[in-house]
Amino acid sequence: MNNPAHVPAPGQPIVFRNGTVLTMDAARKVLTDTDVLVTGEDIAAIGPSLEVPAGTFEIDAAGGIIMPGMVDTHRHMWQTAMRGYGADWTLTQYFVWYYLEHGRSFRPEDIATGNLLSAWDALDAGVTTSVDWSHGLSTLDHAEAALDALEGTGGRFVFAPGNIFAGPWDWSTTADFRAFVARRNRRSDMLKFQLAFDVTGDPAFPEKAAFEAARELDLSVTTHAGVWGATNDDSIRLMYDHGFMTPGTVYVHAATLSQDSYQRIAATGGSVSLSTESEQSCGQGYPPSWALRQHNIPVSLSVDTSVWFSSDLFTAMRTTLGADRSYEHMRAHEAGDTVTHSALRAEHVVDWATRGGAAALGLDHAVGSIETGKKADIVLLKNDFSPTAFPLINPYGHVALQAGRGDVQTVLVNGRTVKHNHRLVGVDLDALRNKVSATVEHLQSTLGKDTWAQGMNPDIPETKILDNPYMYTEYSSAATHGH
Repeated sequence: MNNPAHVPAPGQPIVFRNGTVLTMDAARKVLTDTDVLVTGEDIAAIGPSLEVPAGTFEIDAAGGIIMPGMVDTHRHMWQTAMRGYGADWTLTQYFVWYYLEHGRSFRPEDIATGNLLSAWDALDAGVTTSVDWSHGLSTLDHAEAALDALEGTGGRFVFAPGNIFAGPWDWSTTADFRAFVARRNRRSDMLKFQLAFDVTGDPAFPEKAAFEAARELDLSVTTHAGVWGATNDDSIRLMYDHGFMTPGTVYVHAATLSQDSYQRIAATGGSVSLSTESEQSCGQGYPPSWALRQHNIPVSLSVDTSVWFSSDLFTAMRTTLGADRSYEHMRAHEAGDTVTHSALRAEHVVDWATRGGAAALGLDHAVGSIETGKKADIVLLKNDFSPTAFPLINPYGHVALQAGRGDVQTVLVNGRTVKHNHRLVGVDLDALRNKVSATVEHLQSTLGKDTWAQGMNPDIPETKILDNPYMYTEYSSAATHGH
């Protein structure tokens, strides 16, 4: 069991001393040589040389950065036990592996193991709030297991159940699913629910029933939109024409949409979750941060899945800056121009990774910034053993382009310490490692040695490339792969 020495006791006040504070408030104030006092679940005071209650646990933050806990708005946590397996996949190969062939091999305990690993992985990297885009739930037993795993870690979660093996109009409308949501949705700032499903663009709009179910359950919808060959402008138009585009809707990727679709998202108050590393590698479309900025669409950042990609938002910030600036330079060069000032700045992506994510999830009243009265989701970046940690000149640039999970010294969630002195608190990593090994062994034995090896080193024949990755519908159109 990881229990670093000298960890704050439950309920003990905590003060961070003499740090550089990235408040991420509306003014994005940066405070130097500043203390942050935590009492109970809340941020009690911010300022220099604070007087604190007797018995307060003191953390030396000098030379470090105190920032809000990061918020990941789209992570397929159930896939984490296969970390790195799909390093050389394209999006089509991902669809084949999970949607069409092998995703059903995950037992409830495998879903739970992936979630447990992913939850601790996120906390270790300073991600205090994660959306579990849980679309591998073929049964309600899988859903129960997924949620049980999350609730034991101490993180803050938005649970977004889904089922890629059945039509959302079927699974979301059953009495058993409604009873599950009613029983498990705590409607608290520590655990919220969304509904996770995609809209194929079928003009019959069978997904209408799922939107109606979400409305009746008072849940917002998170959906993969603007994904090449899968979900495009027809999907957005159908949602808009039927009145299902709302301020709480999160559009993941949004990489292959027209100006009309971006205008509809902007007009209805939705937000976009960028998974830039994924969009760069998979083929959803070029990461659209430039278009989102053009239309003033709120942005958050996400990991997508660590079966492929990095599982921290430091990488997400870095790749987003790189993709946006690369696009800006290429467009300028095509016109014979030179970019002299970057439009997207480091402070913007830090904002997207914190306050932007909180706003997308309706949690900005509680988290996403360091302000008195807000919940104490706090990350201290400080690494006295690394030459990368100094000098600290531009704190936004340091977070976005220099820091990594190894620099995450302390993490609080709701005032509770989940990491301190670079070690997680309260997790038995040996037991977790054994659970993950059991899942990997199960998948290897179920698939067989040759299939497992082929999946990791893909050479997919054309017969496996289908017009539509959603096997619960035969709908296809001119926007799908076959055309």
